[in-house]
Amino acid sequence: MKRFIILKSIKILMLVALAVTVLGIVVMSLWNWLLPPLAGWHTITLMQAMALLVLCRILFGGHRGPRGQWRQHWKQRFERMTPEERQRFRDGLRQRWNCRRETPHAEG
Repeated sequence: MKRFIILKSIKILMLVALAVTVLGIVVMSLWNWLLPPLAGWHTITLMQAMALLVLCRILFGGHRGPRGQWRQHWKQRFERMTPEERQRFRDGLRQRWNCRRETPHAEG
């Protein structure tokens, strides 16, 4: 099981590295195609293009996707469940994430 998780993590890291490289090449190509002839700016390297991507991410916070929709989706899905299904779902999450079952607090 641990080997599967390690292999999956490596695969995800490789895909992220590939995506960042491809996006960097796209940014570099667009920059070098448009800005030197239009504004007289210098061309940039691939590393500078990737740094520009990081800077844009920090400044503008892009690439987040639809935020909040997943919460609404799971809330609706949870509401459609029967009480038995809800308990099975909770127990499955606790087992999967190795959480201890908390005892309900006495109201008083």
